[in-house]
This record gives sequence, structure tokens and C-alpha cells, in this order.
Amino acid sequence: MIPADFQHALDLLDAGDAAGLAAHLAAHPGLARQRVDYADEGYFRSPALLDFVAENPARRGQLPPAIVDVATAILEAGAWEDPAIVNSALGLVASGRVARESGVQTALIDLLCDRGADPNCALLPALAHGEFAAAQALVRRGAAATLAYAAATGRADDARALLEAASADERHTALALAAQHGHAEIVALLLDAGEDPNRFNPPGAHAHATPLHQAAGAGHEAVVRLLAERGARLDMIDAQYGGTPRGWAQYAGHEVVAAYLSER
Repeated sequence: MIPADFQHALDLLDAGDAAGLAAHLAAHPGLARQRVDYADEGYFRSPALLDFVAENPARRGQLPPAIVDVATAILEAGAWEDPAIVNSALGLVASGRVARESGVQTALIDLLCDRGADPNCALLPALAHGEFAAAQALVRRGAAATLAYAAATGRADDARALLEAASADERHTALALAAQHGHAEIVALLLDAGEDPNRFNPPGAHAHATPLHQAAGAGHEAVVRLLAERGARLDMIDAQYGGTPRGWAQYAGHEVVAAYLSER
């Protein structure tokens, strides 16, 4: 159960009442750094108040117009003193669709980075969830334009230039993201460099699935064909839904991809 003081703060956040929230937080020192038990599992088990400015996961499907002022009030009430809270909020903002759809994603990214958030910690969540405007904003704020960034955004020339110096973990992540986002040229580059198409994706990049699952679920036919021709197993079962790549394609309505995998 969420404590009453925290719930009232959350209600003020949802209403976009920055002044009211600032007064409430001033009357309850420490509330801006308090964490609550919110979910039994998943990535939102013990959020702080600042995490709710992202609306990720979506509770209401929208953010109030004054959400940047609301976030400022929470930061000034003490949340900025805890780097883990500020970094967590940045990752949620950068990887969530509601902040983007509400037109405040970039403004929130800038605010949180101004208050000490590390843009590097949010780059992979943004890329893994296809939030490319957020990823660009994070790079502008100092996040490293890594091989994973090049792979996810289809920058083939940059990927070639970065490949030799990239670590094994970076290459693993890059294959997962290139497959998920349909960049066949970069997938081929990574396979040529020795990446295993049958390895499950790394943590933070949909680790319950393989590159072929992600490509099939997104309907990227060229990548699916490439992976299958280069030895990707078609019978691999993902660790979350218990499906094969063909099952993912069928579930997502990509009948051409599903038919191809059936023929194989």
C-alpha cells in the first residue's frame, strides 16, 4: 500500500500542481527521496516520486502540461541529492512513449541531466524501446555514441568504424538492436565479425529473446532471411512468452515473415 502522504504527492503530480506539490513536500521532509512498494515484479517495484514523472509504465496514458515544473519541484525538494533516483527517472523518461507523445520527453531529459543524471545510463533503454529522439537528446547531453547507438539507428558507416574497438558486450548488444530495428547491413557486419545469431540478447536489450525473435516480431523480412540463412535456429523458445520466432511473427500479424519461417 502506498502511504497517504506519498499518495497525496502523487495526486498533485497527476494534477500538474507544481506549487501545491512543492508545499506538500516542504511539509514532509524526505518524501522526495522516499521509495514505495508499487509492484510485485518488473522494473517498477520500488519507485521514488520522481519516477512517476515519466508515466512509464503508463498509469493514465498522459502527462500534465506542467510536468517539467512538477519534476523541478520534486528535484528541489531533495530528489537531486540521490543520483540513483535521478538516473532512474532519466531512464524511464528516455524509454517511455508517453513523455514523447506528451511533447515533454526532451525537456525532461534536459532537466534531469542539468540536475546530474548520467545520460549514458539511459541510452540503452531508449534504444531498446525505439525512442530515437530521446537517444539523440542523450547523445547531445554527453552520452557516448557507441556501436550499439550506431547499430540501433542504422548508421552503418559509424558501425564499421566502431566495430574493431568495441568490446564483446558492445557487439552482442549491437546485434540485438540492429536485428530489432531492421538494419540488415549492420546485422551482416556483426555476423561477419563472429557474432552468434543464436545467443539470447543481453540484459537491457530484451534478454528473453534472440535476434531472430525480435526481427520476426517486428516484421523485418530482410533481417529474418539473413539470420536464417546464416544459421539462426528457428526452433528457439523465448524465455518470457514461450514462443518461436515464427510464433512471434504470427502474433504480430507479419504473415509474409511467418510463411517464410514455416517454409524453412
